[in-house]
Amino acid sequence: MGYGICIEVWGDYALFTRPEMKAERVSYDVITPSAARGLIEAIYWHPGLRWVIDRIHVLKPIRFTNVRRNEVKSKLSARNAQTAMNGAAQISPIVTASDIQQRASLVLRDVRYILEAHFELKGEAEDGEAAKHYAIVMRRLRSGQCYHQPCFGCREFPAHFKLFEGDLVNNPCQESKDLGYMLYDMDFSDPQDIRPMFFRAVMRDGVIDLKDCGVVG
Repeated sequence: MGYGICIEVWGDYALFTRPEMKAERVSYDVITPSAARGLIEAIYWHPGLRWVIDRIHVLKPIRFTNVRRNEVKSKLSARNAQTAMNGAAQISPIVTASDIQQRASLVLRDVRYILEAHFELKGEAEDGEAAKHYAIVMRRLRSGQCYHQPCFGCREFPAHFKLFEGDLVNNPCQESKDLGYMLYDMDFSDPQDIRPMFFRAVMRDGVIDLKDCGVVG
């Protein structure tokens, strides 16, 4: 196991979309491990390491709210864009006023978590390399630096963060609940066959322990 960190994250809204929902977006009850990993990678990412989420501490009661958002229903074709870049044709623009639609979403509100995570180095590492990465990420956390604004599932739901150096024992949320199967992450081991991985999420006294959580493909 590499060096471990604790990060406190919070925000007004969050949307961790369930993949089984089609037309309208519905959020999981809590942040998913993949979303937590992406949030930390927004603070510090390096090609020579990977982040692993160990525990998720839910600090506030799980509450939902409904929102409606204006979205563009079409998307540009990558093939047409490539053709236009090569000068063979002109790309057709999307006119927002005539291509807009309203979509409803069931999102979380007033969320706050503590993420316990550690990083593991990929391949062979030089002496002191892990300590170097640890020093960098701690400095970035203390100064509030990030490569891009972390978010809770969607870009319009920004996540605030800070290094947590307090006591993890006294969790204000003591709720215990079986959250059912939840997306753990995507398996990129075979680029030709990328598959989702799920796990049975069980929250005990406000804590979801991801060590030996029984990930299934």
